[in-house]
Amino acid sequence: MQDLLTIGELSVRSGVAPSALRYYERLGLIRADRTGGNQRRYARAELRRVAFIRISQQVGVSLDEIRAALESLPEARTPSPQDWARLSASWRGRLDEKIRLLTKLRDDLDGCIGCGCLSLQRCTLNNPGDTLAGEGPGARLMLPRAAEESTPAGSLA
Repeated sequence: MQDLLTIGELSVRSGVAPSALRYYERLGLIRADRTGGNQRRYARAELRRVAFIRISQQVGVSLDEIRAALESLPEARTPSPQDWARLSASWRGRLDEKIRLLTKLRDDLDGCIGCGCLSLQRCTLNNPGDTLAGEGPGARLMLPRAAEESTPAGSLA
């Protein structure tokens, strides 16, 4: 088995376009060594990093947050399962909250659409008399009020 992958091989194995891999490298998310002819060569361990990047993006984690997380991994060796477990544990609360919000959206959205009024301002089921307007902008029934006010947008609480 070959120890190093070309950008084309990494692209095929990861399902990520070479242009995206070059972008990830430019951002410092993955690393490549260079041959004498200046061609990129990636360690097989970069496959796991690319998978982590892609799945993190799928659940709404920004590339800046991903970079910060990857910087917590050791540079001198391939990250161990314990390293990955520590990193994932640091995100567990945020992911649990995202799951809770998505579940609430899934479960409540059809009920809101199902009432037929199509006006959340005058909805007699969820917002009679537009009482929620006094609490401020946004999805007041969906977002937790305390967390929304105490957690800066985009941060990992």
